[in-house]
Amino acid sequence: MRTRDTDKEKLVIEKAVEQIVHDGLQGFSMNKLAKACNISVATLYIYYKDKDDLIIKIGSEIGEQFFSTAIKDFSSDMSFKDGLWKQWQNRAAFALENPVRVKCFEAMKHTPYAEAIMKSGMLSQFKDLLNEFSQNAINNKELIELPLDVFWSIAYGPLYTLLNFHREGKSLGGKPFQLTEGKMKEAFGPVIKALTP
Repeated sequence: MRTRDTDKEKLVIEKAVEQIVHDGLQGFSMNKLAKACNISVATLYIYYKDKDDLIIKIGSEIGEQFFSTAIKDFSSDMSFKDGLWKQWQNRAAFALENPVRVKCFEAMKHTPYAEAIMKSGMLSQFKDLLNEFSQNAINNKELIELPLDVFWSIAYGPLYTLLNFHREGKSLGGKPFQLTEGKMKEAFGPVIKALTP
């Protein structure tokens, strides 16, 4: 039996992420991936059972990286304003440092693979931490109660819009755009006003 080569495995993951971003999941294939990595298709099956297994493992790995970055220096007992700002900083840092991985994860989130990807242990810990943070903020009268989807769109929608502008290099009307901490703070102020009693 052939053994795993960690450098080759890293290359496989890197090329798979690039192909999923470029071709979408429909255009992604094990044959194209093997060719891009200059290895045989049989070699891929040392690392993964099949294409579905590869996609789920890559999505789970990206999710774990994101969630571990998102909770860095964050705790559920922070004030709502400080905790949400830390979330903005951490999420922006991950997106800016990993633009291709973020695009890959976004492509996977809206597919049948999403449920399997989101079953990671880190996701459960992340959800629990954010739920506790939000409940503490509500109990401390720092946050108004809203349905989760409405809360998320107000709390994080502006950040992700700014990150999309940054990724595209332009904002509305085609004006050049680069995300700065100053621009994040300009957007963050109205978000806090909208969410606090």
